[in-house]
Amino acid sequence: MTNRARVSGPSLPLVGRAAHLETLAARAATARAGRPQLVVLDGPAGAGKTSLLRAALDGGGPFDGMTVLYGACRAVDSAHGYSGVRALFGPLNPTARRGRAATLLDGAARHALPALAPDLSDTAHGNGFAVMNGLYWLSANLMADRPLVLALDDVHWCDERSLRWLDFLLRRADDMPLLVVLALRTESGPAAGPALTDLVAHHQHLPLRLTALSAPEVGELVRSALPGTEPSASFVAALTSVTGGNPLELQWLLHRLHSAGVRADDAGAERVTEIGGRVIAPAVQEVLDGQPGRVREVARALAVLGPEHPEHLAALAGVSLVQAEEALEILRRAALLQPDRLELLHDVVRTAILSTLGPAALARLRTRAAQLLSDVGRSPEQIAGQLLLLPEADEPWMTSVLSAAAAQAEQRGAPEAAARYLELVLRAAPDDPQARMRLAECLAETDPARSVTLLREALDLADDVRTRATVAVRFGLACLSVQRSPEGARVLTEALDALDTALGPVPEPADQELRTFVESALLIVGADEKSTMPLVRARAARLTPPPGHTPAQRQQLAMLTVLTAMDGRSASQAVRQARRALHSPGVPLGAWSLLPASLVLSLADETGEALAALETVLVDSRRSAAVWTYVLALGTRAFVHLDNGVITHAMADAQTAMELLGDQEWGEGAAMPQTAYAVALTERGEPARAEEVLDTIKRPRLDRFVWEYHWYLMARARARRARGDAQGALDLLRTCGDSLAECGLANPVLAPWWLDAACLLADAGRHAEARATAGHGAALAERWGTRRALGYAALARGAATPGPDGTALLREAAGRLAASPAHADHARALVHLGRALLAEGERREAREHLRDAVALARRCGSLALARQAREILVGAGGRMREITVSPLDMLTGTERTVATLVASGASNREAAESLFVTVRTVELHLTSVYRKLGVTRRADLAAVLDTDVLPAQAPHDAYARPTAPWRG
Repeated sequence: MTNRARVSGPSLPLVGRAAHLETLAARAATARAGRPQLVVLDGPAGAGKTSLLRAALDGGGPFDGMTVLYGACRAVDSAHGYSGVRALFGPLNPTARRGRAATLLDGAARHALPALAPDLSDTAHGNGFAVMNGLYWLSANLMADRPLVLALDDVHWCDERSLRWLDFLLRRADDMPLLVVLALRTESGPAAGPALTDLVAHHQHLPLRLTALSAPEVGELVRSALPGTEPSASFVAALTSVTGGNPLELQWLLHRLHSAGVRADDAGAERVTEIGGRVIAPAVQEVLDGQPGRVREVARALAVLGPEHPEHLAALAGVSLVQAEEALEILRRAALLQPDRLELLHDVVRTAILSTLGPAALARLRTRAAQLLSDVGRSPEQIAGQLLLLPEADEPWMTSVLSAAAAQAEQRGAPEAAARYLELVLRAAPDDPQARMRLAECLAETDPARSVTLLREALDLADDVRTRATVAVRFGLACLSVQRSPEGARVLTEALDALDTALGPVPEPADQELRTFVESALLIVGADEKSTMPLVRARAARLTPPPGHTPAQRQQLAMLTVLTAMDGRSASQAVRQARRALHSPGVPLGAWSLLPASLVLSLADETGEALAALETVLVDSRRSAAVWTYVLALGTRAFVHLDNGVITHAMADAQTAMELLGDQEWGEGAAMPQTAYAVALTERGEPARAEEVLDTIKRPRLDRFVWEYHWYLMARARARRARGDAQGALDLLRTCGDSLAECGLANPVLAPWWLDAACLLADAGRHAEARATAGHGAALAERWGTRRALGYAALARGAATPGPDGTALLREAAGRLAASPAHADHARALVHLGRALLAEGERREAREHLRDAVALARRCGSLALARQAREILVGAGGRMREITVSPLDMLTGTERTVATLVASGASNREAAESLFVTVRTVELHLTSVYRKLGVTRRADLAAVLDTDVLPAQAPHDAYARPTAPWRG
C-alpha cells in the first residue's frame, strides 16, 4: 500500500539520482530483513528531494512490496501537535474505525486517536506516553503484515512531537522491518529545534545528500523534458551557470524559455544568459505583475492558507468563486501550482508570493485567514497556526483560540505544541496567574525548571487566597521533580496559614476540600527531605485522620498512614488506617492512596493486601500508560518481594523498572529500582555487580532524602559485607541509623540497620557492642509488634549473645520468622541457629536446621545464603551436593517476568503491552527462556516455574494474567 496520490512534485523527469535510488533500495532490503533503518535525505531548496521520493515510492520502485506512508510537513502546521504524524497516517483514516483501519486500532493502538484525529471532539483524552505508545502499536500492526516505510518530506517544518515520536519508535524497533526516510532542506536548519538534532544523534543513520546537477546531467534533463531536442553545449552551459544545476530552477527556466519559443541552440544560450541571476523569485513577480489583481490576491490567499477549498480561497482573496477558479487556472498554466492538485509548486514559490506584501499587510492577511478558518469550523490548532505567525496575538478572540488550541494539543499528548500556544496567551495576559499555571503544566514534562519558575510567578500574581492555594499545591508537587521540596513545603505552609485566616474556623465544604488538598500536599512534599520532616511530623501530630470520603481526604489519610507507620508505635493502628484509605466507598483509588497504603501494609506483614494494592496501581498505570507511576509501583513491589524473600521476582520487577527508566527524561532522578536490584544481586552472590549498579544512581545529594537514602545505605552495606569489607559495611549501617534518627523514623523494619550491624559486630567478637545495638532495635520492635519485627529482635539479640541463652533466642527468632512472610530472614535465622548449636556440640540438630536453611534459601533465590549454609553443613559432617545455578537461576529479570506473564496465560502482545516493549522483544525473551529451561511449549512454562515458588509467597492475584492495557 502506498499513498501515491499524496506524492507528487515538479513535472520534470528524475535525472542524476540513480545512485541515490540504489542506496534507498539497499536500505529497504536491510529493513525488510528486520534491521530498522533511518535515512536523512537533505539538499538545498529545489534540489529534487520530493522528486526522488516520488520515484522511490512509485510502483516498481525500491519500496515495492512494502507498506509506504508518505507525508509532507508545512510551515503553518509546525507548531501543531502531531501534524507530521497526521500527514503520514492520514491516508489510512484510522479514526474512521472502519475495515482495516479498525483492526489497526485494537488494544494499545487506540491511544493513537488523539494524535490522528483532526477534530478531538469525539476522542478520548490522551497523555504523552499513551499517545506515543499507541502510535507505536499502530505501526507495529502495520509491520505485522508487511515491511513499513515512513517517508516524511520537508522535515524542517515538522512539529516537535512528531519527531519525538519517531525517536520513540526507532528506540523500540529492534528486529522490526522499518525504514524511516526524512527529507529536509539543508540551508533552512531544523525549525523543530533540538528534537530533530536528538533524533539524528540518537540513531545510526545514512546521510543522503542531493547536490546540484552537473552539466551532462543538465543536458540529459533538457533532452528528457523536450523530446527530440539535442541541446547545444553552450545552451547547457548557460543553463547550468544561471541555475547552478538546481532542478527546480531548471524547471522554471525551461518553462519560460519554452513559452517564449526559445530553441536549445547557441542563440538560445544567449537568451538564457540575458535572464541572469536566480530565476524563481523574479519569475513569480513577473507572472503576478502581468495578471489582474484578483490573480495576485488568490495567489496570496493560497500561500497563506495552503491547500484549501476554492470557496475559502475566494473568501480570503475577496473575489467570487468563479474568479478564484479562473485565477487558479492561470496560476497553474504559469507553473506556479502543482499539476495534479491545488497546492503551490514549492515552498520557494510561496515565499516569493508573500514577499510582495509588507509585514503589516501580511499580518492583516493572516488575521483574516484565522477568522475565516474559525468561521468555517476548523479546529483551534489549525486557526492557531495562523496566529503563531503574527507578531502579536492580543485580541480577546485570539487568546481564546490559542487557549482552545493548547487544550487540543494537550489531548494529543503534545505539551510542546500547547506550550507554544500558551506562550502567546501569556504574552497577551502577563498578569494572569491562570495563564502561567496552564503553561507550567505543559512544561512540567519537558522543562520542569521553567515550570517551577512560572508557578512561582503565578504565586506572586495571585491576589486571592483560594487561587494562591491552588497554585501552591501545583508548585509544591512540581518542586519534587527539581529537588526543591523545602521551598515547596514553605509555600504550602504559607498558603495553608492564609486559608485558615481567610476561611475561619468552619469553612464551606468546597473550601474545606481545598484546604485538605493543600494540607495533604504539604505532607507529601514535606516528607521528601530531612529538613522538612519535623514540620510534617508536627503538623501530622495535630491532625485527626479523616474518614476518607473525598479525594482530598483520601490523599491526606494515605500520607497520615505512612507517618503513623514511620513512628513505629502501633502496627495495628497503621493497618486500620491503611485499610480505610483503600476501602472508602465511592472515592476513586489513586496512586497517592494505593502506594503509601501498600508500603504500610507490607511493613506490618500484611503482604497479600500490599501486593493487591500494588497490582491495582500497575494495572491502572498500564491502562493509562502512566510510565512514571508504573516504575514507582514496580520499585515498591520489588522491595516487598525482597522483604518476603522472593528474590527472583524482586529482580524481575527491579530490572524491568530500570529498563523503562532508560528512555525517560526524569530517569536520572530515580534510585529505588537500582537499589532493589543491587540488594537482589547481593543475595544472588554478585556483590561486585551490585555495587556497579549502585554507582549508576545519579540523583544529586541523595543523603538529603528521607526514603531512598536509607535503602541505598542498606544495599551498599550488604554488598560491602559480602565482599569482605566488614568495617566499611558497619560504617554505612551506623550512618543509616544516625540518618533515620535525624528524620525521626523509628519503624524497626523499614531499614533494619540494627539487625545487620548486630550480626556484623557479633561475627567480629564485639559482643558488648552487638548487644547494645540489638537492644536498641529490640525496643523498637517490641513497640511495632509484628512477627517479623519480633523475629528480627530475637535474631539480633541471639547473634549477640554467646552460649545457651543466645541459642534460645535464635530458636525464638526462627519460630517467629517462620510465621512471618520474611522467608529469606527465616533461612538466615536457621543458619545462625545451626552455628550456635554446633558451638554447643549439638551437631545432629544443627545439621537439620542447616539443611532446612539451604533448601529455604535456595527456594528464595538467595544463592549466597544457601552456599554459606551448605559450607557450614559440610564442615559439620553433613553431606550435600554443591549449590549450582539451576536453569531458573539463569533467567534474567526481564526473562523471568515475560515467562511468568506467558505462563499465566497472557499472549505475546499482552506481555509486550504490559512491559512497554515490542512483541518482537517478547518473542526474543521467550526464545531465550525456552532454550535455558529446555522446554518447547508455552504450556510447559507453568510447571517449570512452579518448582521455584515459595508456599507462602504473594497471593495468586499478584501475578495473575494482567488486564490487557488500554482495552475497555
